[in-house]
Amino acid sequence: MSNNYQNIHQTLIDKCKSGDKKAQFEIYKLYYKSMYNTSLRIVNSTQEAEDIMQEAFLSAFDKIEYYSGNVSFGAWLKKIVVNKSIDTLRNNKIFSSFDEINTDECVEYETYEFSNQIEINQQVEKIKKAINSLPNGYRIIISLNLIEGYDHEEISQILNITSATSRSQFMRAKRKLIQLLN
Repeated sequence: MSNNYQNIHQTLIDKCKSGDKKAQFEIYKLYYKSMYNTSLRIVNSTQEAEDIMQEAFLSAFDKIEYYSGNVSFGAWLKKIVVNKSIDTLRNNKIFSSFDEINTDECVEYETYEFSNQIEINQQVEKIKKAINSLPNGYRIIISLNLIEGYDHEEISQILNITSATSRSQFMRAKRKLIQLLN
């Protein structure tokens, strides 16, 4: 079954490389929702995320001949979306310098225990709201690492910072998040 899934996507990708608009639309339908959510977590604006999606897919289809197949198509597309999202923040001067974040606001890490599913769901919503209220730099680091699964080396390349800065900002972001949740 896994091979069939891979072959279906490869066939669509090959058709996209030859300019097939129907194949492009199929790829769009397959990946739109997850890529939109990726962008939304970074830019924190539905309108910006929509615009980024349009640009990202246009860019991906325009440069699809450069897709080598060394990584999954979704990972390749996600990199385009993340880069465009970060570029949008930089261009809008929303992207704050990581050095400007006040580290005095940090608190020690605490663990949470949840007794039932309702409480878990309430906590998930509370965490989502808290993440969205973090300063941009913190929110981006948390989103890229915990939600998107990028390691600190990849984050450092995406954000043009050192991996040590990524790690320290991640720890500060976690502390700030815990502070917001208390």
